[in-house]
Amino acid sequence: MTIGSLGGANALRAMRHRNFRLFFGGQAVSLVGSWMQSVAQAWLVLTLTNDPLMLGVVAAAQWTPVLLLGLFGGLIADALPKRPTLIALEAVMATLAIVLGVLTLAGIVEVWMILVLAVLLGCANAIEMPVRQAFAVEMVGREDVVNAIALNSATFNAARVIGPAIAGVTIAVFDISIAFFLNGLSFLAVIVGLLLMRAEELRTPPPIPRPRTVRAVLASVGEGISYSRRSSSVLLPVVVVGLAATIGMNFQVTIPPFARDVLGGDAASFGFLMAASGLGSVAAALFLATRRRPSPWAIAAGALMLGVGLLVTAAFPAYVVAMLALAFAGFGAIWMAANGNTLIQATVPDELRGRVISVYTTVFAGSTPLGALFAGAIASTWGAVAALLVGGALTTVVGGGALLWLRAHPAAARPVFPRSTGAMPVLPAPAVPAPATPAVQIAASPAALGTLQDAAPRGPLTTTERRS
Repeated sequence: MTIGSLGGANALRAMRHRNFRLFFGGQAVSLVGSWMQSVAQAWLVLTLTNDPLMLGVVAAAQWTPVLLLGLFGGLIADALPKRPTLIALEAVMATLAIVLGVLTLAGIVEVWMILVLAVLLGCANAIEMPVRQAFAVEMVGREDVVNAIALNSATFNAARVIGPAIAGVTIAVFDISIAFFLNGLSFLAVIVGLLLMRAEELRTPPPIPRPRTVRAVLASVGEGISYSRRSSSVLLPVVVVGLAATIGMNFQVTIPPFARDVLGGDAASFGFLMAASGLGSVAAALFLATRRRPSPWAIAAGALMLGVGLLVTAAFPAYVVAMLALAFAGFGAIWMAANGNTLIQATVPDELRGRVISVYTTVFAGSTPLGALFAGAIASTWGAVAALLVGGALTTVVGGGALLWLRAHPAAARPVFPRSTGAMPVLPAPAVPAPATPAVQIAASPAALGTLQDAAPRGPLTTTERRS
């Protein structure tokens, strides 16, 4: 069935699957609410503290649990049925959003309360992210998973356009708590979509045996780490996106003070700047949806574009220039992150999918604690322009270095895409040199992909593309 085509390819082929259509529709509603809360929470923290560093502290509080628990979330994704697990997690995150709305509406909200809720949300995200990522292939199969991830990314970034714009107007005209309540209610769309799915149409692989001892748990998690270290199709996106996300994808920390202190704007200005980056990201995701396979070269090129966009934003601090440059940076960020995600999804064996994806999501989202504190400290000490300049310069170096590495390793630039869903691809022995530090070290020290939407997580997203 052909629904539409772009560039000669069926850009909506994943929509053939009823379960994915339900999931897609729920996400389309819920993600607008999540982006409204993202903008509202950042503005609330800045209003309460008048300190950009606190934006980084809140981001660190939310994503530290992902860094610490994300690998175990991948084990849960491989061991438990994904649909009921997602339903439970969406309900938890809806409750947290409504609690924040009640505290704000009552006028009793304080920063420590936001920090506690951020930690709890991070614990939920540590499980939800790898489970949701691994669930995509069960809805559409390996043959359409690249398109499904691209469409999810397009939805996420379309919400980045709509959500911040609505949030900015809502904050300016009504009360900031409205954004939190709407986000809490929006999770119902995802829950209803999951409940309406037909279980018999899901391509559910046999669950792995549940480990019963601490040693067995660690050994099972280690399988995912070992595969990630040995496969350049996993390690390249983990390293490149981890580095770029840590130093460059901290928009929720750098753009609020940039909009207010440099451009002289308000919450609406902040919202429209975020919407501009979202427009670029939507374009990248839709372009990826027309492609059958991801490209390692696109990961490096996307990092380079992200860095250049940040440099232009900082070098020419004018509102129109900032919107155009952030749109360019948004395109690069999603072109990098979504290609990295789909490259992993298209090459990883099904029995390791959750654990390998958790390595990616742990690094992608878990890099936020260091990245947010890094950007927040620079913005607080030297200003938002300095934070954007440093992040842009270092991200440009990451992208350029990845391009040089791919030129020197042509085999890594031409990954193998298996068509079967069960056989594990044959990998080189672990002694083969890797392109960078092992994934387990990256997870512990993100200064070395830190998702991104689809690494991108739910709730108040304190970094822009971490759900990709």
